[in-house]
Amino acid sequence: MIVSPAFAGKRYAVLGLARSGLAAVEALLASGARVTAWDSRDEPRRLVADRVELGDPAGIDLTGFDGVVVSPGVPLNNHPVAANAARHGVPVIGDIELFALARPSLPAHRVVGITGTNGKSTTTALVHHLLAAAGIPARMGGNIGLPILSQRPLAANANGPGVYVLELSSYQIDLTQSLDCDVAALLNVSPDHLDRYADFSAYVHSKARLFTLQSPGHDAVFAPADPNVRALAEREILRRGEDTVHLAHVERFAPLQAGWPSLQGPHNLENVAVSVAIVQALGVGRDSWEPALATYRGLPHRMERVTEANGVLFVNDSKATNPASAAPALAAFPPAPAPRIHWIVGGLPKGEGLDECARWFGNVAAAYTIGDAGPRFADLLAPHMTVRRSEMLADAVRQAIEAARPGDVVLLSPACASFDQFRDYEARGDAFRAIVRCLTEPASVQAAGL
Repeated sequence: MIVSPAFAGKRYAVLGLARSGLAAVEALLASGARVTAWDSRDEPRRLVADRVELGDPAGIDLTGFDGVVVSPGVPLNNHPVAANAARHGVPVIGDIELFALARPSLPAHRVVGITGTNGKSTTTALVHHLLAAAGIPARMGGNIGLPILSQRPLAANANGPGVYVLELSSYQIDLTQSLDCDVAALLNVSPDHLDRYADFSAYVHSKARLFTLQSPGHDAVFAPADPNVRALAEREILRRGEDTVHLAHVERFAPLQAGWPSLQGPHNLENVAVSVAIVQALGVGRDSWEPALATYRGLPHRMERVTEANGVLFVNDSKATNPASAAPALAAFPPAPAPRIHWIVGGLPKGEGLDECARWFGNVAAAYTIGDAGPRFADLLAPHMTVRRSEMLADAVRQAIEAARPGDVVLLSPACASFDQFRDYEARGDAFRAIVRCLTEPASVQAAGL
């Protein structure tokens, strides 16, 4: 756990006791802070009730508090905690800001911050993998699901100081005022989370703050294929000069991609290009990063190869929670020679259409629509491909297995959030994995009585 004398004797309120909130409570208590905490659910409150004061920061008197630490999931644009904190002159921050405040008391280290609408998790995990392959101590955390405050502090070794690799959502960037990344990177920006921002330009501005927080001389990496990213890169070049701004071009990596089994598809060329630019800025040479790309094994729910049965590949891309993130998955499996993707799509929609995916409809043999978006998506897709109105994930998997032939791919890439039928995208991906194994492994089928 990361602790710091910076918090000793201070007073904080923590709103939201999921993973990052609980980690913040533990780190603050261990650092000697006084903590008031709250969650709308009973169980998380019981976990900390004997060690903190219980109170909702949206309504209590915050006089004398040094900060209100909120979960990234708290919508500050309309949640009363923001107004209450403002009335008392108390900053609203997140666990990433606590980490930033703790940094002066940590052993010598560097920080990488990675943001973007899509590809953040893969890039974060890949950078961590490339650093580990180079013998550099590294920890990853943030939006990837690993609270950074719960990580053990890094120590330097013969290869240099340790590196904290942080995946950062726009919400987390909004909640930090002092995170100065040694290397900051932006992959892409497409409309997402617009319920939290006035418009798309405000969302882009949130991402751009990661670079304005950097000290002079620190490095910035941009994937210039995205015009919004390219515009931000050009602005940073004008502001700081070319020496510390690195453009991650994918063309140089395309000839090598066949050797990376867990990094297929055009989107992963961008992830690789950005990852390599980041580690090169940290001093890692090609003799280290190039062979390490072949040994990367990927993350659960992100183009995860679940199994291959009867010549059919099953891929769990449950993390694709919007059309822009589902499109690269469709692009990763071109016809050979006929369309071969059996696409399970749907859930809680983030928009009305699938425009970002349309370019790749020719790769799809059939679509199986599920969830709240199912009827709408079925109507949209019917002119382009065979469609089954499956409604439930288990029915979609069963129907896809019946239709698929050797060489085909059954792909869960929903292009939607999961909350209509599942707790989160991880629960959805876990369910897909379990259903696939139950229906494709004879022992599992027998045990389930199917």
